Amino acid sequence: MSASRKIAFVGLGIMGKPMAVNLVKAGHHVTGFDLSQASIDTVVAAGGHGAASIADAVKDAEVVITMVPADPHVEAVILGEGGVLENVAAGTLVIDMSSITPQTSIKVGKAAREKGVRTLDAPVSGGEAGAIEAVLSIMVGGEAADFAEAKPLFDALGTTVVHVGPDGAGQTVKAANQLIVAVNIQVLAEAVVFLENAGVDLGAALDVLGGGLAGSTVLNRKKANMLNREFAPGFRIDLHHKDMGIVTDAARAVGAALPVGAVVAQLVASARANGDGSLDHSALLRGVERLSGREVK
Repeated sequence: MSASRKIAFVGLGIMGKPMAVNLVKAGHHVTGFDLSQASIDTVVAAGGHGAASIADAVKDAEVVITMVPADPHVEAVILGEGGVLENVAAGTLVIDMSSITPQTSIKVGKAAREKGVRTLDAPVSGGEAGAIEAVLSIMVGGEAADFAEAKPLFDALGTTVVHVGPDGAGQTVKAANQLIVAVNIQVLAEAVVFLENAGVDLGAALDVLGGGLAGSTVLNRKKANMLNREFAPGFRIDLHHKDMGIVTDAARAVGAALPVGAVVAQLVASARANGDGSLDHSALLRGVERLSGREVK
C-alpha cells in the first residue's frame, strides 16, 4: 500500500471540511464533494480537488469517506441513486464518519458487501476544534484488516484511534460518547449559573475547577463559550438532539437504564424547542438561565 491514497471525501461541513484539508496536508490525493461550492473551494485552495457530483468524486477513489449530518443523509449518499455504491469499484473501502444509528451502519455494511465493497463506521469526537487541530477521537467498527489499512488516514485526523468491534460498534461507542458529553455540558452550565448567582469570579472559579477532579475536556473546550456567551456552532444542539435520540433508543434495545441521560435528553430537546437548535451545544447554558428566571438574550 502506497503512503498516498486517492480519497474521495463527501460532506464538507463544519467537521468534514477541516478533516479533508488535514488529509491533503498529510499528502493524500483528496477529491471533495459537498452541496456548498464554497466548502469545495476551501479544499481546492488547500491543494485538494473538487467534484461536481458524488459519482465524479468517487469514480477513481481507493477510499471514500463520508461525513454527513444524519441517517437519511448517509442512506442517500451511500445507498441512494447516484450514490457511492453505484459508482465505486469492488474492493473500494468506504468509511462513514457520520454519527448515526448502529442499525444504519450495519445496513450500509451489508449492502456494500453485496457489491464487494468494504466498509468501516468511524464516528468522531472532538468537535470543530478537534477536527481543525487533527486531535479527534475516532471509534471504528468493521473488519480488523480494513481498520489496519485505514489507520494511517485516521492518524492524520485524530490522536485517539481505536478499533472497537464489528459493523455498528463505532456508532454504539459514539452514542455513549454523546451521552457523556451532553451530561457534562449540562452540569457545567448549571455550575456556571450557580457560581454567577453566588457572585463568585466565574473565570477564576472555572480555572481552579479545571485543575481538580471536576476538570474535563468539556470544561476546557466550552468554558470560553459560557464565559463570553458566544455560541457559534462547533457542534449544533440540533445534532446533539439527534444523537440523544440514538443513545436513548439504543439503550432501551439492550435494557440499559439512562435516568440522568433521559433528563438531559429532554433538556436538549427543550433548548431546541426554544429556538437554540442552530447554536453550539454549550448553549445548554441558556436553558439553565431560563429555568433560573434570568432574561436570555
